[in-house]
Amino acid sequence: MNNRARIDKHELILTKGAQVMTRRGYHGTGVLEIVQAAGIPKGSFYHYFASKEDFALQALDHLYTPRLERYQAALSVAGLTPRERILCYYAELVAHFARQECPEYHCFIGSLSFEMAELSQPIGRQVEIILQRSVETLAACLEQAQLINEIDSETDCQALAEFIGNAWEGALLRMKVGRSVGPLKVFLTQLERLLALR
Repeated sequence: MNNRARIDKHELILTKGAQVMTRRGYHGTGVLEIVQAAGIPKGSFYHYFASKEDFALQALDHLYTPRLERYQAALSVAGLTPRERILCYYAELVAHFARQECPEYHCFIGSLSFEMAELSQPIGRQVEIILQRSVETLAACLEQAQLINEIDSETDCQALAEFIGNAWEGALLRMKVGRSVGPLKVFLTQLERLLALR
């Protein structure tokens, strides 16, 4: 198998396996379910992963590295002020879920956090690294907003970024439980007030 084919199969296993693990949970997903979802023999799994834990760690990186890059790009777009970038980013996400007849959200990192953050130190560390990178990206944009007086000069941008990120995750959970976009709309309204021009 050439290198490109190996990379493609590796990515296929990560993508399909993560989808299964997101829906069934870490403990509810075995290697058999992962390889069945990817349509490969069970023995192939161990050519790419040392264990199910190793699979989860690689899947986190596979899924969230590009998501963090998209988040960074959205909060760096030219032609908008920092405040506008943040509000536009979340407004577009809310609009995305609002277009769904029955809003659904399946979160791989949330599922892993709930089950494994305390049971597996490597998974817990990886989850924390990803969440912290997201906070730092938002905090940097908030600091830019602060420099041009869009938000108060006394604002702790790191703490505010933490709060916004946590509030968004909570709103997504409420949306998932209630199958309603309402919590996301409340989040967006409160974010607009929180970042209201002074």
